[in-house]
Amino acid sequence: MEKKLIVSSSPHLRSGMTTQKIMLDVIIALMPAAAAACVIFGWSALLIMVVSVASCVLCEYICRKVMKRANTISDLSAVVTGLLLAFNLPANINPLIAVFGAVVAIVVVKQMFGGIGQNFVNPALTARIVLMSSFPANMSGTCWPIPFWYKSSADALTSATPLGLLAEGKTDQIPDYLQMFLGARGGCLGETCALALLLGGIYLVVRKVITPVIPVCYIGTVALFSLCLGRDVLLDLLSGGLLLGAIFMATDYTTSPIDLKGKIIFAVGCGVLTMLIRVFASLPEGVSYSIILMNIMVPLIERGTRPKPFGKEPEKHEA
Repeated sequence: MEKKLIVSSSPHLRSGMTTQKIMLDVIIALMPAAAAACVIFGWSALLIMVVSVASCVLCEYICRKVMKRANTISDLSAVVTGLLLAFNLPANINPLIAVFGAVVAIVVVKQMFGGIGQNFVNPALTARIVLMSSFPANMSGTCWPIPFWYKSSADALTSATPLGLLAEGKTDQIPDYLQMFLGARGGCLGETCALALLLGGIYLVVRKVITPVIPVCYIGTVALFSLCLGRDVLLDLLSGGLLLGAIFMATDYTTSPIDLKGKIIFAVGCGVLTMLIRVFASLPEGVSYSIILMNIMVPLIERGTRPKPFGKEPEKHEA
């Protein structure tokens, strides 16, 4: 019997993973932080998450219809964007601001550039930055809601974030490490509980949705710079949106490098920029801006770290 040699175009190896399955894993990984936000901040956190997710899904549906493109709401990417957007908002923010953020994230950043896989910056973080510029009092104020079951005094309902308190020199009011690890501090609704974020990150690594390269290098760079600058390392790691950004947004497939060397450069750059903003800029937090800036640098990083094709001959230069 003659053996046939079948020639076909790539890909030759196929995976059972689909966009929908990957996004479902991300949603599952976000659930501990979502549950923690509801426990920490009460029903207002759940309201913001529901409004944000519903707005993102509706915006994607309408946008695809208007553009006469196949609808993609079933891939669950809009749900992930809605959750991440909500995680970057205060629990006491006006829900209409979340709706505006959803329009920016889905319509402007995602769909106007071609949809999933075509955006060059993270949609949720870009929307957060736009909201910070448009509604500074609501997004960047010093009074953040603190857990309803944790009050530093009888009348305390709001508090500055730990990094804000550090910038103001009010170190005696900064929560202890255990409180910050469990989420008993001021901040956006999805960034406060470090334990929940770490559990989600471990799930994504075990499921092989992400590799630990970017989160470890990002967090490690922040820790190293904090130590070299004589700052409180654990305070820098447990406060702000570092864990949320490093685990769930810096690892975005579309806006991060593909190869190992590129991932390391990207993550180290995020860490350096984060600490430069925290130490020398007027803002106490720098995660959003650092990730967006490094997103823009990804094409240059990939150009410089692109492996040479096998068998390629070096270019000959004429004398």
